[in-house]
Amino acid sequence: MSLVANIVGSAAAVCSVTSFAPQMIKIWKSRDASAVSLRTYALTVTCFALWVVYGVMTTAWPVTVANACALLMAAGVLAMKWKFRDR
Repeated sequence: MSLVANIVGSAAAVCSVTSFAPQMIKIWKSRDASAVSLRTYALTVTCFALWVVYGVMTTAWPVTVANACALLMAAGVLAMKWKFRDR
């Protein structure tokens, strides 16, 4: 694989993982997740879980690691949606 492809793939992985940080921080600080769609994040978590399984099955470790990290971030948002649901 070329250096450029590795750089693009790495940038995509970093963007995917860090894209959830602003939402997580906002929910944590405000203790309010009412604006977050439960269905959207449930689907997002499922999507990342399936990508992790695919990565493991195909031994595509960059796919596995990047999506496992994104899965943790999305699952964190989903967990806070449940935790702060009554506020």
